[in-house]
Amino acid sequence: MTPTRPHAAKAPIRARALMGAGALALILGAALLLPGAPAQAQTAPAAPAQAAPATPAQPDDTVLATVNGTPITRADVNAAAVELGPNLPPQIQGPARDEYVLGFLIDLTAMAQAAEAQKLDETADFKRQLDFIKKRVLMQAALEQAAKAALTDAALKQTYEEALKQQKPEEEVHARHILFRADPNDKAASEAAEKKAKDVEARLKKGEDFAKLAGELTEDPSGKKDGGDLGFFTKDQMVPEFAEKAFSMKPGDVSDPVKTQFGWHVIKVEEKREKPLPTFDEVRPQIEQYLVQKAQAETVQKTRDAAKVEKTAAAPKPADLVAPPAGTPAPADAPKPAQ
Repeated sequence: MTPTRPHAAKAPIRARALMGAGALALILGAALLLPGAPAQAQTAPAAPAQAAPATPAQPDDTVLATVNGTPITRADVNAAAVELGPNLPPQIQGPARDEYVLGFLIDLTAMAQAAEAQKLDETADFKRQLDFIKKRVLMQAALEQAAKAALTDAALKQTYEEALKQQKPEEEVHARHILFRADPNDKAASEAAEKKAKDVEARLKKGEDFAKLAGELTEDPSGKKDGGDLGFFTKDQMVPEFAEKAFSMKPGDVSDPVKTQFGWHVIKVEEKREKPLPTFDEVRPQIEQYLVQKAQAETVQKTRDAAKVEKTAAAPKPADLVAPPAGTPAPADAPKPAQ
């Protein structure tokens, strides 16, 4: 039997909602705990998404426009589209996107030519900025190279297998419930809800169908549609009172009324099983992300360790980068604020 995966809105008694497909968080969490896995270096940006060319049929050297004789090619437009990425208006797609990017490149090229005519490229400030941009692009190229090298089939499969080995077996219960809502602080409402739950319990003992009664009586809106079905869940995904009762029952058992912060429940356990682990294909994107971050972080650390770095006395100290606790008096020689 393949149960419908429960949703947060479907189970008001859930202590916390499932993350995505549930199992994805499990395997990713395990991967991040693998021995020797470093934290992502702050200086190691993730590899940028590679947008597909809007018009791949055109050769890269196709000239789309010229600005004072300087050509702008299909390759230039494709590269600019990747660089601009999320800054491009999402409603502009296809040929309109190409036209938008081409217009940007025309303006960019014309302005760059005008700046060169004014010799702005010969200023010290420009040269500093250009040097910084060159280093950043080179760093990005090195990180992308490290990322590509890390994404081998062998590494992906090994990471998956190591992550699975660290997972402990976890029990899941597939259950239904009938809920009668009541504010726990409202004694009269709670007593009325409890009576409804006991009445349902009595009807079930006489042989009435649980799913049918849930569809008729439950005050969990989504439960009316599917007979109170909560699908499979682990113990920590439910509030404690509900979880303790459900996991103490056997398949086919129906509980006596159970009180939680949401009201009173009658529970029926349908099945129990060991929580299935995700398949490789289900978690491959998370494994790829982990391996890319790990490879980039290690590349940055290894490169820095190999470099000869000498800080001068003028360099800021690590202590200078930490703000003092609130209320800490300023040093006696600290400059006074202007009056």
